Amino acid sequence: MTARLSLTLGPVLYNWPKPRWVDFYNRIADEAPVDRVCIGEVVCSKRKPFIDDVILDVVDRLERGGKEVFYATLALPTTKREVRDIGDVIQAGYMIEANDIATVHLLNGRAHVVGPFINIYNEDTLALHLKLGATRVCLPPELPLESIRTMAKGNEAVEVFAFGRPPLALSARCYAARQANMAKDSCQFICEAHSDGMDVCTLDGVPFLAVNGIQTQGYVVSTAVNHVTALAEAGVVSLRLSPQTCDMVRVAQVYRDLADGSTTPKEAGEALAVLHLPGPLSDGFLRGLPGCTAEVD
Repeated sequence: MTARLSLTLGPVLYNWPKPRWVDFYNRIADEAPVDRVCIGEVVCSKRKPFIDDVILDVVDRLERGGKEVFYATLALPTTKREVRDIGDVIQAGYMIEANDIATVHLLNGRAHVVGPFINIYNEDTLALHLKLGATRVCLPPELPLESIRTMAKGNEAVEVFAFGRPPLALSARCYAARQANMAKDSCQFICEAHSDGMDVCTLDGVPFLAVNGIQTQGYVVSTAVNHVTALAEAGVVSLRLSPQTCDMVRVAQVYRDLADGSTTPKEAGEALAVLHLPGPLSDGFLRGLPGCTAEVD
């Protein structure tokens, strides 16, 4: 019998106003059928002070709601201060989601989970991270099902990115600031204007990427609804849902029902399609196709 798939809610990747950010997690705590929540600023350290004074209250609310909470760390630390801040979080005793290799080094063998920002593309790299203390690893979103099947075989640590705009790359430059003719150091937090990221189009006007500050994402919304059974049979233990401005409680319920077998992939896809999504649904990566492939059979 295939083990029950758990659900992980990834960290909010966007610069949402603090009241919206708090309200989002309060609703997740009370209503969303997810098993664990990753919380914290992953993309830009300049955003972190906006939530510092409320994060402990939000964590407490999530834990009282029965959620296991992990502190997600910065994915591209570039300064000594940012590395020091990560070290302080580790020393504070939080359960950590590492999103770059420097954090793994700072953890020094302590049990943690690994987010999708660390490049783990084969069995040997996965085995190394498990040896370094990882208890669960969210694989990068661009891996096809066949690769996931190979990596998940024989261990109970693999999580798959199952919903949300896929994280593709990070840069030391801030695209949002540059687009607004601002410098990164004086950006005025222009990224707050793009709650699901800023769409990027080709010269022909076709949207194909999204920009979230220093982060590049796919324009499409990745979904695994057609592959949940195959992922469970392959040995995947958890599905990751990445927050967008749509109704994430509804998203979580759709995936919970699908994983439990109480709805069909077709019904799940239809339920997601009527939500206010920032882009079309796509399972291109899982099928071994370009990630921008928008068709979901």
